[in-house]
Amino acid sequence: MLNTIGYEKASPQNFLGTLQKANIEILIDIRDRAQSRRPGFSKTALSENLKNGGIAYLHFKSLGDPKDGRDAARSGDFATFRKIYRAVLKTDEAKSAIEEISVLAASKRICLMCYERDFTTCHRKLVSDILETKLGSKVRHLGVQSFEPIFESKRRVCYSSEGAAA
Repeated sequence: MLNTIGYEKASPQNFLGTLQKANIEILIDIRDRAQSRRPGFSKTALSENLKNGGIAYLHFKSLGDPKDGRDAARSGDFATFRKIYRAVLKTDEAKSAIEEISVLAASKRICLMCYERDFTTCHRKLVSDILETKLGSKVRHLGVQSFEPIFESKRRVCYSSEGAAA
């Protein structure tokens, strides 16, 4: 099963605990820039915390939402956000990253990560939809405050028109 998670409003401790409870082996960061204003969520601090918790960290910059996509989402223009991000997904680099993640998901419990708590407003939903179809498995979107998934996909694609992307 493929998992996704957002670290919005999470503490590094609760974030790690949620991943451990879900038995995640590899966290895959799909932010364009692996930096954060939130302490503990920039690449170096995050990867060290995960390593100490027994979870591997990988950053796939090629699956990040570019600045113009983030700006469109922040301004509420989700049609433009999706158009921009779908163009990213058509690049050779993104296709290669999705292929690499597919291989990892065949033998490891992985989790895609970005900022937004609500996966429906994040580009990780678009990535997880592709992987869900490619892998033929469900996607579980984890909430940080509890082990209960926010939403478990039933292999259907639907997109919200509200929220923000990173």
